[in-house]
Amino acid sequence: MATGWGSLLQDEQQLEELARQAVDRALAEGVLLRTSQAPSSSDVVSYAPFTLFPSRVPSALLEQAYAVQADFNLLVDAVSQNAVFLERTLSSTIKRDNFTARLFDIHKQVLKEGIAQTVFLGLNRSDYMFQCNPDGSTALKQIEINTISASFGGLASRTPAVHRHVLSVLGKTKEAAKILSNNPSKGLAMGIAKAWELYGSANAQVLLIAQEKERNIFDQRAIENELLARNIHVIRRRFEDVSEKGSLDQDRRLFMDGQEIAVVYFRDGYMPSHYSLQNWEARLLLERSCAVKCPDIATQLAGTKKVQQELSRVGVLESLLPGQPEAVARLRATFAGLYSLDLGEEGDQAITKAIAAPSSFVLKPQREGGGNNLYGEEMVQSLERLKDSEERASYILMEKIEPEPFKNCLLRPGSPARVVQCISELGIFGVYVREGKTLVMNKHVGHLLRTKAIEHADGGVAAGVAVLDNPYPV
Repeated sequence: MATGWGSLLQDEQQLEELARQAVDRALAEGVLLRTSQAPSSSDVVSYAPFTLFPSRVPSALLEQAYAVQADFNLLVDAVSQNAVFLERTLSSTIKRDNFTARLFDIHKQVLKEGIAQTVFLGLNRSDYMFQCNPDGSTALKQIEINTISASFGGLASRTPAVHRHVLSVLGKTKEAAKILSNNPSKGLAMGIAKAWELYGSANAQVLLIAQEKERNIFDQRAIENELLARNIHVIRRRFEDVSEKGSLDQDRRLFMDGQEIAVVYFRDGYMPSHYSLQNWEARLLLERSCAVKCPDIATQLAGTKKVQQELSRVGVLESLLPGQPEAVARLRATFAGLYSLDLGEEGDQAITKAIAAPSSFVLKPQREGGGNNLYGEEMVQSLERLKDSEERASYILMEKIEPEPFKNCLLRPGSPARVVQCISELGIFGVYVREGKTLVMNKHVGHLLRTKAIEHADGGVAAGVAVLDNPYPV
């Protein structure tokens, strides 16, 4: 996957002029973040970091990632409905990981009381890297699937225009035309709208659970605006607001400030730091309601690393997707090596393997939001510390994916344009809606390409490491 923009990346003067034009275009297109100095205010905003040029992606791998997304949607939905599988899979994790245990407690309470919601909505993003094999071929390998607050669908809708502009400025109109149109925010809104419609109350609203300090608000507003265009109103509230002003009636319909809620869309609640005691109570109230939760608690649990590792075991996909061998084959083709660290011989062998070859593995805790994984010497130290402790069950071990680095120019506010060696990560957005046992929607709705300098092992755009990009299919 050589870069293709090689000669352009060598002319510093041209790069600086191009960078100025690209940044102006990004601002004009709305590729925006609030600033870290004022994350609660839109008075002063900045452009979201991005690459100066689109990055080359093999068309075949892009097509493969799109083709398997409906299978991943089906799989996540199947896992969320299988209480026995979830309990068995997470039994060791919840003993040692307090956050997963709290989520699981709510899941059990809801099951005991009886699930009130009848419509289920999944807005997922499956993330991949391009493994470079010893023979020079490339393969699509899944890193993880995000089942809660899968972000950047809004900003990814606005970046193609920026890269088309850069290439057009250079007179590369043929190349500019190759940049794919992409509008995940429209597709994500379509899923929410379908769930809202099936809920069946014309005056009900969508409740977006937001963080107080939200730099990525324009990404969320893109989805809100798409819904408003369909005359579906969105209200933004925090968990604290829910605990103060949220209520259920005798039919377990959810009301917020006296207004009925059809769909609850979480853009918060995926990390331990997002919860106080009051917030946990608010989450339980929401889960007990008959409103459509995106995700409901079982679907959030389906996105945990431990579930991902369990799905890679022989025969597990077949048991969850019976009679669908083609889907199983497509899914399995994207799996990297995943290993349990539960106490016992299997976990011991995995630890020994990782300590012997630290550059070949990644240690992953049950966390979303990026920046949590451990590599190299840090991983070895953690494994040595965890070796004889039950705490190790709250982690999984994954084979490290080795993409081929390439050069691109990264643009960040307040920093000079930098040409560096990079690697990319491809995300595909998936949407499904189920009513009772009937799947009424299952599709892919767009992509997200993020690129980072190879010196950074972990972390996404929100973590300040990766930047937004577009695939240039080759």
